[in-house]
Amino acid sequence: MAEKMAGALDGIRVLDFTAVMAGPYATRMLADLGAEVIKVEAMNGGDQVRARPPLRDGKSRYFAQLNAGKRSLACDLKNPEMQATIRALVGECDIVVENFRPGVMARFGLDHETLLKINPRLIYCSISGYGQKGPKAHSPAYAPVIHASSGFDLSNLEYQDGSDKPANGGIFIADVLGGTHAFGAIQTALFQRERNGRGQFIDVSMLEAMVGMLVYETQVAQQPLDERRPLYKPLRTEDGFIMVAPTSPANFLSLIKAMERPELAQDPRFVTNVDRNRNWDALLAEAEAWTIRHSSQEAEAILSAQGVPCAVYRTVEEVMEDDQLAARNAFTTIDDGAGPFKVTNPPFQMTASAAHARPRVAALGEDGADIMRQILKMRDEEIETYRKNGLML
Repeated sequence: MAEKMAGALDGIRVLDFTAVMAGPYATRMLADLGAEVIKVEAMNGGDQVRARPPLRDGKSRYFAQLNAGKRSLACDLKNPEMQATIRALVGECDIVVENFRPGVMARFGLDHETLLKINPRLIYCSISGYGQKGPKAHSPAYAPVIHASSGFDLSNLEYQDGSDKPANGGIFIADVLGGTHAFGAIQTALFQRERNGRGQFIDVSMLEAMVGMLVYETQVAQQPLDERRPLYKPLRTEDGFIMVAPTSPANFLSLIKAMERPELAQDPRFVTNVDRNRNWDALLAEAEAWTIRHSSQEAEAILSAQGVPCAVYRTVEEVMEDDQLAARNAFTTIDDGAGPFKVTNPPFQMTASAAHARPRVAALGEDGADIMRQILKMRDEEIETYRKNGLML
């Protein structure tokens, strides 16, 4: 059914100057909604993620998940003639997304001020670690750097009893969060353009995306509390761990019913929500004394049957076989030329438009000639001259 539906962004054309993760995450969601995304890459290897594992037959699945559904134009952005060609392409596009360090696009003559003069309807989105202005705007930043700089890592450390240094990191929250905010801002700008006919510049800061996530921590920093907030902790089972979150009065009553411990309702430590929050660790200890006598699956089944919010800790391999995700078609199978594999779809579904990963993964520069021919109406001999002169693959 999804294949037969139109995409909400069908007919929208995007010039994508992004690499690694934050920018490609945003532009892949644009492609998932039907936009024609032209990924502009360097000729000497392209996006560095093309070479990152896991690899099969030299093709990166990491790259494929972030760039499914896009076209690839590999060219020399430092060449003035190619810069002029890119500016001509901009006149035929709706959106430009880039995540270079501030100032790089201006050196190419492709900054937002220049391009909005060429195409006043253009929506131009820049994603960077610290934003386009301010004392740290030109500082290099990847997601782990932003995690440290934003207060996230030290806030998380406060919740890790017994640890004396911030946790190691391998999941790039700032990239996904920055890319998601960019995607949302672009949709808003497209909607506004429908009203006033004008494009605009969007400046996305990954630092601000991370700080915005620290809602509770931002407020406690201004109004310190005498008591520590309740922390959600893994409870041991016979064969692993389970998360139990009895946050409301109803959740608490359901928990003690599942545990067959009705007397805890009269325990002075747990009578009111205030009491339970004050004695949260003791409540979790009572729960763990019960969960440790059950397997993870058995504990989850018993607790869920009583309406207690809970979940077994799972590996990603287990998650990928999850019945709930299968029921929602959360994964799509694509093939990058080295064989089929699964990638995630957007976490939202739409009743009137297709929102899913497109199966094509372009080789470096694979679409350059077609882009020049179809959009700029270049003749084959002109395209061949570009290639001979080293302007594009």
